[in-house]
Parts: sequence; structure tokens; C-alpha cells
Amino acid sequence: MIKSIRVQLLPNNKQKTKLFQFAGAARYAYNWALNKQMDNFREGHKIQTDNDLRREFTILRHSEGSEWLQDVSNNVTKQAIKDLCIAYKNFFRKQKQPGYIKYSSKKIAHYNRIGKNLTVYDMNGHPK
Repeated sequence: MIKSIRVQLLPNNKQKTKLFQFAGAARYAYNWALNKQMDNFREGHKIQTDNDLRREFTILRHSEGSEWLQDVSNNVTKQAIKDLCIAYKNFFRKQKQPGYIKYSSKKIAHYNRIGKNLTVYDMNGHPK
């Protein structure tokens, strides 16, 4: 028997702002790492590991012009870079129809987490 729990988040305005800031930072880290991997691939270099990318991203976080990233938890950007590296590993596995990795977009919602089943419901209680 599989059990599920339905949870509805009702954040206040301050929490909503923080959640959108986290989502923006995760999207920025994912797209930044994807750009780095694509450049490495085009130049014929090895694909970087998530540890190497996170090390470079930490340097970027503490550079001038990236002060807004210091307000966000390191775990948010770390998980986004890990997700990208997993996507790259899956892309280079032997597949019949591989799909190339795309940039993360604000318009497309991503709710799934590896190893977890997550269903998103709208305000009327219908699954999306």
C-alpha cells in the first residue's frame, strides 16, 4: 500500500519573496553550470564534475556583482548544480533517443525530486 500526504503551502509575502529568490538563484546556478559544461564540450575538454563546478561557483558567488547570491543558502545552488551533473550523466548514457539538456526557465515548473513522488495540486484540489 502506498500512502501519500497532501500539503499546501501558504507563505506570507516575506516568505514568497524568499522562495522566489531561491528559485531564481537555483535557475541562475543551473544555467551558469550548463553554459560552462557546453563550453567545455565544444572545446573538446572533459565534462567537469559537480565538485569542480561548485568550487568555481563559490568563487563567482564571492566576486563583485554577485552580492545577491550571498543572501541565498549555498544548498540551493549546490543542489541545482548536482541536478545538472546528473542530467549530463544521463545524457551520455547509451540511449535510443537522448534529449539534449535545456536551460532552466522561469515559465516551466519543476516539482519532481529524485527518489520522491510529488504531485502538485492547484487551488481547487485537482492534480496538475
